[in-house]
This record gives sequence, structure tokens and C-alpha cells, in this order.
Amino acid sequence: MNVTEIEPKSAAVGVRADTPRDVANKSDKDRLLRAIRMSLDIESTTVRANTQLFNRGRYRAVAELPDYDALKDQARRIKEKSIASLPELIPILKSSVRAHGGHVFVANTAEDACRYILDVCHWRAAKMVVKGKSITSEEIRLNHILEKEGIEVVESDLAEFILQLADEQPSHFLAPALHYSRERITALFKRRFKTELPLDTGEELTRFARERLRDKFLYADVGITGANLIAADTGTLMLVESEGNIRLASYLPPVHIAIAGVEKIIPTRQEMAPFLDLLSASAVGQKMSVYTSFLSPPLTDPPFALPGKPMKPREFHLVLIDNGRMQMREDPVFKEALNCIRCGACLNSCANFQTVGGHAFGGETYSGGIGGSWEAGTSKLENARFSELCTGCTRCVNQCPVRIDIPWLNENLARRLNQKELPATLRSALGSVTGAATEDRSAPIAKIFFGNYHYFAKWGTRFSSIANLISGDSKKRDKDGEGEVKETISPARLLMERWLGLDHRRGLPPFPKQTLVQAARQLTAPSSKGRDTKVVVFADVFTNYGMARRGIATIEVLRALGADVVVSESVPEGRAALSQGMIATAKLHARRAAMELDSHVSDGRDIVVVEPSSLSMFRREFSHLLDSEERFERFRSRAFEPVEYVVRMLAKSGRMAQQVFDISKSKVGYRLFFHAHCQQKTIGCEEPTLALFRELGFDVVTSNVECCGMAGSFGYKKDFYDLSMAVGADLFGQVVQQDRNGGTRQIVASGTSCTEQMHAGFDRSVLHPMEILASLLEVQESAAKLGELEEEDRELESDVASLKRGRKEVSKS
Repeated sequence: MNVTEIEPKSAAVGVRADTPRDVANKSDKDRLLRAIRMSLDIESTTVRANTQLFNRGRYRAVAELPDYDALKDQARRIKEKSIASLPELIPILKSSVRAHGGHVFVANTAEDACRYILDVCHWRAAKMVVKGKSITSEEIRLNHILEKEGIEVVESDLAEFILQLADEQPSHFLAPALHYSRERITALFKRRFKTELPLDTGEELTRFARERLRDKFLYADVGITGANLIAADTGTLMLVESEGNIRLASYLPPVHIAIAGVEKIIPTRQEMAPFLDLLSASAVGQKMSVYTSFLSPPLTDPPFALPGKPMKPREFHLVLIDNGRMQMREDPVFKEALNCIRCGACLNSCANFQTVGGHAFGGETYSGGIGGSWEAGTSKLENARFSELCTGCTRCVNQCPVRIDIPWLNENLARRLNQKELPATLRSALGSVTGAATEDRSAPIAKIFFGNYHYFAKWGTRFSSIANLISGDSKKRDKDGEGEVKETISPARLLMERWLGLDHRRGLPPFPKQTLVQAARQLTAPSSKGRDTKVVVFADVFTNYGMARRGIATIEVLRALGADVVVSESVPEGRAALSQGMIATAKLHARRAAMELDSHVSDGRDIVVVEPSSLSMFRREFSHLLDSEERFERFRSRAFEPVEYVVRMLAKSGRMAQQVFDISKSKVGYRLFFHAHCQQKTIGCEEPTLALFRELGFDVVTSNVECCGMAGSFGYKKDFYDLSMAVGADLFGQVVQQDRNGGTRQIVASGTSCTEQMHAGFDRSVLHPMEILASLLEVQESAAKLGELEEEDRELESDVASLKRGRKEVSKS
């Protein structure tokens, strides 16, 4: 078995390795790539273990919420209402706090906020400030400003304390030091505190930190905290935490400063309720966080003072920070990001974040899928370049407790970054030839190539022998003068890597001799008489030009069930362009696909889409790309995944699955390993496949990864190939483990990109569920056609091999 393993690349001898601070600002691509390498080498194992632990806990916690979706809807409504009413809510909040004797300052910029806080510290002759965890304080670089003025700043959150010692920025909203293993923390503490204590357990490390932090709370002059939410009507702060340090920072020092972005304001204290349930479950997988405080400062409790320390009156300052937020509020796209409640669910559910964390998938302050919008909104667009690590897999969409469409935000970031590129004749010409929208022709050449893949696939199929020779095996293996095997990369693949960014290590699937549309035309369709169910199989680009057998199997099964099936012309639906941030082009493609299918839908046909990422366009992304909600609904309600539609037809006819499919005909045995495409899971189409195969008697094991890491074009790109394969390592490991538990299983995958990732990890066949179902039917014409296609594939592989041998002989001579 050939399983690909990812080995970390050690830093060159004598070259200082990058630190997180070195690569925090990712306004240029080089630092982004260095950050990925650093994280893969040093942080990946720990990040993966911790994020996946959080993620599993969150799945359990939200499953126990009987009204989870209703809570999400309620929270979303409150946030939308609050953001729309911010100009009215801010004066109400100011009046509420001042009525209790507190102070409020609205800071337009980070500099204004820091200046005000510094002035308060100077007025109170503060020597020491103790801070609770606050991502907003990171945003405004507060620690640096205070320390520059000689004020000691103590981070009281254990994770922030670790990062302060290491001089690193947070890697995660909720768990800033989640990239640190216990062993690394032990080494850090021993190095910084010159201690000989063993510090070999988490308990010992926590006790050691607590002993050093406890006195800081007692002697601090000022306590600084953030706020999860602020109620305008009462000035109440909601503070949610796991350690109790925020409570100490707000209670013990005589001066309490709370800093928060203006987006944290909601109208009333009562409206905090749904967020409390959602935040605890989404962030840490608990029904209720360990410490939850509702403060309406200033506190009326007597002030605390140690013996010999002067008794100072309590004082409260609320610093509300704009720093770009009100401008985000006016942005038709990025105002969506203001709904974020900083739970971290999108980070934990992201396969790329699980692999490299926020030091690669993040900027100077914010990280993960939602982080790009915040980094751009509070600093500048170029600082959000790390958002390229969002593959659009959509696994975060259903996990967000306030229903933020994070992939759409990142696709728009990509669009705006594309528009920052300087015009170039070659890019413009390539964009024109491929039919890209005018505004997308400034995008990098690689993005124009991947975004208009249908154009190149069409010509590649027409000249498949030549195209497959050019794009085939990237390496030649020849013996040098001493008899050792030496590998050289083919010139064609080197050019493709240089100009298109297509990594030479990634195997490319050969172009077929027949597309799905061509093969389907050669089938003799049964009479439509008496066939009430009418279907059009959408010939998506990925199936039509790469996985035609899946399409033919789908036609065969649906016809066997009694459907009247036709096949559409192959047109792009916008997925490829959207993934490159070419939104104007994606809109052209989406409208083209809608026009192609209009007559079929009007004829009463349902749409069956083999490729899950294309189906997701019909069910999700068309809402952004088509002209109206009604037009979107026309296609959303009629588009189905193939097995989902099979189950639907079986239920409609009243037949048992065993009456149509005979498991004894299975050529691959009864043991299956099924990996559902990430977007298939997001739109709820995974379960029908599992249910049907288990009903038929198959022993099915499923992968538990969020995404395989290939994610369409992402895994082909030179910049991200290593990350893609590192993500895939989890999936490969699961397959190997299952094979060890009772023998080899047939790998089954729904997505084209998933199949290619599996091929990269294993030298084994990967089947689509419909191919297996087709093999369980009685042999029909289309089944024979499947056999012809398989034979053509074998001939094609043989032709390519012959051409390669010929090329080698020519090069030798």
C-alpha cells in the first residue's frame, strides 16, 4: 500500500527559524508561505489535537440543545437589529453607564483608545495593569503602548500569560496558546523563570503560573477586561470565561477599564440569554462556561486593599472602539462580519485551521475564516491575504451560531485582492480568450486558469493524447553515470508550475476520450412513456471532463428506477470562478447554467448533480449569484444529489432497496470506507448514502474529517500542496486503520477533488456511490457503456505510457 506521508522540513543549518511575530503580517505572499511552513514544522500536531478536541465537544454540546436552530435564528435577529441601530444604541449606553457614575469614551481609532487608557493610568499613577483575555486589546496593540510608558502589563489568562512570555500573538480567539504542547510550555517556563522544578504535568504548570499571577491581582492598580456583550439599556457587561481571571481583574483593582468593539452592543440585558447558551456550546463544548459574570459597573462592593495599601475608590471606564467597524457596517458585504460573537467554532471546524492554526491561517490579530474580514476591516485589505487558506469548503457555515456565510466573505476578499493587481497584457488576453468577466481579467494568471477550467478542459479533451502527454507524469527517472536513479521534472510540468502555479508533485487526472455528454448521446434512451419522474442530469464540468463514468452510472440507475432521464449540455455553473474570487465571472457562469436548465425545469424535470461542489452552487451560492431570490429558489428546490434522489424515488414507489439492488453482485465486497464531500455534508446530503448502503447490507465506515484538504483547485497549487497533503494525512490514516481492522475496504468518495486526494495517498481504486449501485443492477445498455468507458480509460493509460516511453527514447538519443 502506497500511503503518502508528510515529513517536516527542518530549517537550514545556520538559518534562524521564523517565529510567529516574524510572519504575523501577511500583506505579502512570501510571509504567508513562510508561516505555513513554520506551522507545519512546529505547531501542527498540537494544533490539530486541540482544535479537534474542541470540535468534538462542540458537536456533542449543540446536539444537546433542543432549540439550537431557533437559538441561532434568535441570536442572528438580535445582532442584525443591533448593528443596524448602533448610532442610536451608543448614546443610550453612554447615558446608562454615566447614570451609574461610570465613564464612557468612544474611540474612533486604535490610537485614540490607547491614548485614553494611558491617560487613565497616568491620572491614577498606575504602575501595574492586570489584564483579562481580550482580542480587542491585541487589535489596538495596547500592551506595547502601556509598556513603552513604563507600566507593567500582566496577562492573567494562562494562555495569554504563556504568549506574553514567548512574545507571540494569539493563534486562536478562545485558546490563544493552543499551538503550545505541554512540553513546549515546560521548556518556556524553565527558560524564562530559571527554575529547576520538574513542571511535568498540566497541574504543576498551572500551579506554577497561579503562584506568580495571584499577587499581581492583589497589587494591580488597574484591571482591564474585554466584554462579550454590552446591554445598552443598563450598561451591563456579559463576561464569559473558563479561569476566573477576568472576574478577578474586574473586582480587585480599584480601577476597571472594559474595552470592546462597538459591535458588542445589544439593546437590552434580556437579549443576552440566547448568546449565553450558544457561546458556551460553540466555544468550549459546554452547557455553561465555568465562570459567567453580569456586571453593571461601577461596582457598589467596598474596594479591596492590602494592609499598607491606600484605599482607593472604585472607578469604571468603558472604552468603545470603532477602528473601522462603522465603515464595515456601511459595506454591503463585510457588515456581515460584525455579527461575529468570537466563539471560535469556525476555526475549530476548518480542516486547514486544524492543521496550521492561526499563526499561518491568521494575521497580526485575527485568525481563521472569519479573521480575514476583521483584519481587513480594522487594518488594511492586504493584511487579509491569509484568507486564501479558506478553501470555500463551507464546513464552518452550519457551525456558526449566528449564521455568518464566512466563505462568501472570503470570496469577496479574494475579489478585492484580485482587483489590487496591476493590469497586465497577458492576464487580460487570457481572461478575454477564456470568457472571464472584464473586471476579473486583472486576476493572477493561475486564478484565471483555475477559474475558467471548463475552457481548458474542453480543448484538453478534444486533443486528449497530446494534452495527457504534456500534463502526465511530471518526473523522469534515469540512471546517472554511477548507476544511481536520478529524477528530473518534465519541462512541461515545470512551465505549468511556474506560470499556472500547478505543483509538479500533484498527479493530474487524464482527459477522457469521451465526455459524459458524448457518452450519454450514444446510449439508447428507453421510451419515456409511463415514466412520470423526469430528470435532467446536469453535466457539470468536473464530471463531464474527468469523471464521465459517474455520470453514466447515475443515468443507468435512475433509468432502472423508472425515470425519464436526459443530460444537459456541459456548462460551468460558477464554482471554479467563485473559488478564485472571480465573482463577476461566477455570476456569468451561474446565469449561463440557469439558462441551460430553464427549459428542463419548465418541462417538469428535477435536476440531479453528480459533483457535490456543483450541487452546492444550486442550493447555496446561487443565492448570491442569480438575479433574484425567486430565481434562486427555482433551482434550489429542484436540485438533488444522485443517491439522495435514488432514495427519494424508492420511497415514492414504495419499493425496498433490495428489490432494485442485489448486493450479491458486488465486485468490491461488502466492506466500504465512505468519504463524503465537505459541501455534501454542509447541504445535508451525506446521510442518504449511508442509510441506503447499510440497508443493502454493506458494512460502511465513514471518515470523520471535516475536509480532505484537496478542496478543488487548492490542493493543485504549488503554494498550498504541502498543506493540502498534511490535511489529507488524517484521512489517509483513518483508511489505513480501518484496513487493519478486518481487511481492505473499498474506498468510496462523492467528490472529484476528494477522489484525487485519495489517489494521491493510495494506489487504489476510488468509486463513486452511484458506480457501486450501478454494478448491483442487471446489465443494461448503459452498464455496457460503462464497460466501454473503462476499456477506453485503460487504452488511454496505455497510450500515455507509450508516448512517455517514446519521449524518453528521444531525449536519450
